[in-house]
Amino acid sequence: MAPRPATILFDGTCNLCNGAVRFVAARDRRARFRFAALQSDAARRACAAAGHALPASSDPDSVVVIAGGRVLERSDAALAVAAQLPFPWPMLGAFRIVPRRVRDALYGFVARRRFRWFGRRESCMVPTPELRARFLD
Repeated sequence: MAPRPATILFDGTCNLCNGAVRFVAARDRRARFRFAALQSDAARRACAAAGHALPASSDPDSVVVIAGGRVLERSDAALAVAAQLPFPWPMLGAFRIVPRRVRDALYGFVARRRFRWFGRRESCMVPTPELRARFLD
């Protein structure tokens, strides 16, 4: 039996986040990841099934990865995704030696400025037909 794909929950209105989803999907040839916008019912169901509450804010500030019954956020989530991509991306795992508090502070610095730097969509992305099959319904 093949392992169940991990689920990446992302801010569907964030251009940086949408770009990251396209980046991961293009490199994830083994389809190890499924995707859902944090604003979607599918994300709420996935979080509830994992025993995790979504942030109440309408502007989620963290990517969430649900894999193997674990819920990862912020830098831990980003590093877990990188670890599953082809070389050279798993090398980013070296940043695990940096204390989580420091990694998450850097993550938060970018997250707070992502709309200013990369822009924002009025609505969540509409995936291409090829990518659509990898989104939770």
